Amino acid sequence: MASPKLIRPHSSDKLRILLLEGKEREEGRKKAKTLPKVAITSREVGDLIMLGIGGFTPLEGFMGYDDWMGVCENMKMTNGIFWPIPITMSHSEKIDPGTEIALISDETQEYMAIMKVTESYKIDKKFECQKVFATNDSEHPGVQMVLGQKEWNIAGQVQVLSESYFPEEFKGIYQRPAESRKIFEEKGWKTIAALQLRNPMHRSHEYLAKIAIEVSDGLYIHQLVGNLKPGDIPADVRVKCINTLVENYFDKSRVVQGGYPLDMRYAGPREALLHALFRQNFGCTHMIIGRDHAGVGNYYGPFDAQDIFFKLWDGALECKMLPIDWTFWCFKCGGMVSMKTCPHKKEDRLFLSGTALRKALSEGGEVPMEFSRPEVLAILREYYAGLDEKVEIKLHGYATGDASTSKK
Repeated sequence: MASPKLIRPHSSDKLRILLLEGKEREEGRKKAKTLPKVAITSREVGDLIMLGIGGFTPLEGFMGYDDWMGVCENMKMTNGIFWPIPITMSHSEKIDPGTEIALISDETQEYMAIMKVTESYKIDKKFECQKVFATNDSEHPGVQMVLGQKEWNIAGQVQVLSESYFPEEFKGIYQRPAESRKIFEEKGWKTIAALQLRNPMHRSHEYLAKIAIEVSDGLYIHQLVGNLKPGDIPADVRVKCINTLVENYFDKSRVVQGGYPLDMRYAGPREALLHALFRQNFGCTHMIIGRDHAGVGNYYGPFDAQDIFFKLWDGALECKMLPIDWTFWCFKCGGMVSMKTCPHKKEDRLFLSGTALRKALSEGGEVPMEFSRPEVLAILREYYAGLDEKVEIKLHGYATGDASTSKK
């Protein structure tokens, strides 16, 4: 019996892989050492690796001005393909079209790619921020990233030479789309729901995951292993927590874990769309979107990230949203429930969030047993006990069940 056919990559019949392998990679590395060097940031490195492994199919490099403008304004490139967030790199100087440059990680100094420049252009950074993040507030971490970009955006096709430290540092978790697709095919899965994670799984995450498993063939727990904002829990600790939870509380035959190399942008609704888009490239048919997906602070309403999916035009994105309402522990119901299933009042409910969990642990407070599994809490307490310096963590209304107007 033939294995079921997986969802195709975004706007393409095959993955667009820009990562050189074998002899081509060795020759590319030698050539890169002869070219002018341009340093790129952690965010740009993550985007570059996703271009390399096919995670950003069908893109072939960093965007030019017209694509940048179309994506900001209408979430559409000049060729009509849907794309929700600009994929760009910046430099302090203009570079002439046709110039070949070597892209170097400013973190590791490693040669990451060869790029043939097609265009250099300046942008209105505040315009991009307002369109992508729905705010120009410099306290927003994603806005800070864009405002901190250099003067010129540099566009061009890339030949990627490295996946940086991700394959070794996150061995067994970091995956290419071709690898996740192969696993799904071998399992005979056709419908796969992706769970985005940048926090250790608390009981609400666990509940979302198990709902998804009930309505699909399998679950892809796909966690970010790139950089986060200060105060967030680092990837290695998060991986350990999730491994423990899956080992003890899931049917492991229904769960696949993976990691991807991007930095968080905290773009809320727009980032939710990007998450669904590249999960399609990894082979997923559905993207779980819960409360305040990819949000930060009070910048977005609790379900803005769900609402934006309904604004897409027909054919924009094949990966579908799996929307799930506000979830919490209800003492009267005696378990995890949602706004759709629980009839009780707020005083009977314990609202769960990664922010509230981090705040309680960071301040040495008590964490109710209903908040997270004991095995996970033990790992987190050990991590926080070892910190020399703690970052203040602010609670927003959605973390406590007190919904307020979003901050713009």
